[in-house]
Parts: sequence; C-alpha cells; structure tokens
Amino acid sequence: MTKQELIKKTVDTLNILPEEKVKQIFDFTEFLQKQYEEHILQKGIHKLMDDSITYKFLEEEEDLYTVNDLKEIDKKLIQLFNISSEL
Repeated sequence: MTKQELIKKTVDTLNILPEEKVKQIFDFTEFLQKQYEEHILQKGIHKLMDDSITYKFLEEEEDLYTVNDLKEIDKKLIQLFNISSEL
C-alpha cells in the first residue's frame, strides 16, 4: 500500500471514530512527529561531528600506555582482550 493510500484509509477510519478517539490519535501522531524530528536532529549532529576536524586529533593520537604499563590486570580484562596472564 502506498503512502497516499494509507493516508486516505486513515482519514476514512478517523471519520468514523468519535472525537475523543480522534484527539488521542492526533496526540499520538504529534508524539511520533517529535520523535522523528529528534531522530533527524541527532543524525544531523552526528554528521556534523563526523565531518568536523575538531576531533580528528583523537583518531591520530598514538597510545600513551600499553598493557605492559599496567601494574595489575583484571582477570576479566585478560579474558576479554586475550592478554597474556604472564605480565
């Protein structure tokens, strides 16, 4: 079903429902619209951050510390990162 067909079918259904139900559906559509707008805004913010050179230094930064610099290594980390337990 196309978008226009869905809209027509929805309007036909709304015409049958009592006013209170139509108000509830309207409130729900406003909620969905706000949710969609927030999603679009978040995507835009992420795109701006991805395209920005502000954080590029984080990608190019070399590691300051290695596993060998740690004095104590958690057993879970050893399993998670397959670190040699002989350190």
